[in-house]
Amino acid sequence: MFGSIFLSYLPYGMVTAFTPGPNNIISLHAVSQNGWRRGKDVLLGIAVGFLCVMVLCALFCYELARFVPAAVGVLKYVGAAYILWLAFHVARSKPETQTQSGFSFWRGFWLEFVNIKIILYAITIYTGYVLPHAPALPSLLLHALGITAIGVAGTLTWAALGSAFHRFLQTYYRPFNYTMAAILVYCAITLALE
Repeated sequence: MFGSIFLSYLPYGMVTAFTPGPNNIISLHAVSQNGWRRGKDVLLGIAVGFLCVMVLCALFCYELARFVPAAVGVLKYVGAAYILWLAFHVARSKPETQTQSGFSFWRGFWLEFVNIKIILYAITIYTGYVLPHAPALPSLLLHALGITAIGVAGTLTWAALGSAFHRFLQTYYRPFNYTMAAILVYCAITLALE
């Protein structure tokens, strides 16, 4: 049963996980600026935060469904504001300093709790694909792991792109940072206008 349900939402999950979003932009930027070793903290924070959000959405999906319009109305503006804050810091950052450009485990972790894209991703998968076929809590928690694996795969792919282009990005960091910041601003605007 898990396999057939997983395959039914896999295309949606892949598109959502591999398109630009806060996780992917931040992971690409963190690894391009700090390398894998120093960028791993934010990547781990994103992964752990992602799993926590998936589990919370699974545990409270029935109740959340009643409150989705109100929660989305508030969370999308909080999320948009946080994404704008990230965009500002990405635009201002410089390559390889003694610090990690402000990217830490906790920043990656807390990003997930205001990332309305992944919250809606979870709610859509749970209510549209999982609950109609397997409404038991153990099934929801198992799918939380599957959904997290898809999301983390997208984040790591974007981080690998940051690593592969590290030298280029060190040389042309200003245009790259401005481009990444602009994408984050776009994410924030589209989030606020949804």
